[in-house]
Amino acid sequence: MAVELEERVTQESHEVLEAARAAAAANQLPYAGGVSPRDAFELVESGSAVLVDVRTTEERKFVGYVPGSVHVAWATGTSLTRNPRFVRELEAKTGKDAIVLLLCRSGNRSALAAEAAAKAGLTQVFNVLEGFEGQLDSQQQRGAQDGWRFQGLPWIQD
Repeated sequence: MAVELEERVTQESHEVLEAARAAAAANQLPYAGGVSPRDAFELVESGSAVLVDVRTTEERKFVGYVPGSVHVAWATGTSLTRNPRFVRELEAKTGKDAIVLLLCRSGNRSALAAEAAAKAGLTQVFNVLEGFEGQLDSQQQRGAQDGWRFQGLPWIQD
């Protein structure tokens, strides 16, 4: 029974990632693709992928973060200065062949980070669509229509 469940989880993970790859190819994305927050959660929970938060240390501390996520900042400080060691740090923390899911505030920075990782030869790096807080709504606020937190997925705050 446990083996059957593991095989089903592996098959579902494979299907999610293959669909992301196909959509990325169709949209000519320069990285492996994007997955929804819920799919990202399921991939991480099944042990199929590593979730990497690319937001700043300050964002993680004051806005919240996903328990168990790895932190590699894409940019630092309030001016969001690009981290020149990003790919090297990512590879050191996850390995070159790991399936990596990048999470930022809205899905924009993590897409740029996924592109940089792909250019450096990391072929299994995916963007978590919608990000942690989601897109801005008509009131110019996040968290009311999409994103990791909006989906009710696990997160904590210091």
